[in-house]
Amino acid sequence: MKPADKITVGVLVADVTRLLRKHFDRRAVRFQMTRAQWRALKRLHRDEGMRQNELAEQLEMEPIAIGRVIDRLQKAGFVERRADPADRRAWRLYLTPRAHGVVGDMEQISSELFRQAQRGISAADMKAMMGMLARMKDNLNALDESGPAPDSAR
Repeated sequence: MKPADKITVGVLVADVTRLLRKHFDRRAVRFQMTRAQWRALKRLHRDEGMRQNELAEQLEMEPIAIGRVIDRLQKAGFVERRADPADRRAWRLYLTPRAHGVVGDMEQISSELFRQAQRGISAADMKAMMGMLARMKDNLNALDESGPAPDSAR
């Protein structure tokens, strides 16, 4: 068996993800923004006005970590915190005009990178791959819903 035959789907997906991140970071360096900051901006762009704890949950980050990300974004002029009228202890997050301009540029970088990554892959193959990955995701999410995994060490 050749070494390449031992590559699993998990390893291949992780490698592709790592390479996409690396190339994205290289292209986005001009914005002086971390990937975590970009993820927060992109998510807020889709749903402005969410609370910090909601953003943390959606990005699967700890509240203290998202607080630091938002602090940096606010200091750089990309995000503003506004008091939540329904809860004095909470903040709602909004993008500034500066952030709205950057989001378009960052999405253009992302689109171009994905276009290059998909070179030589037919639309039908992409659709099939997306369907298979979506099915794997659904299967793995179903494992969470079915409770703890059986102990296979016995």
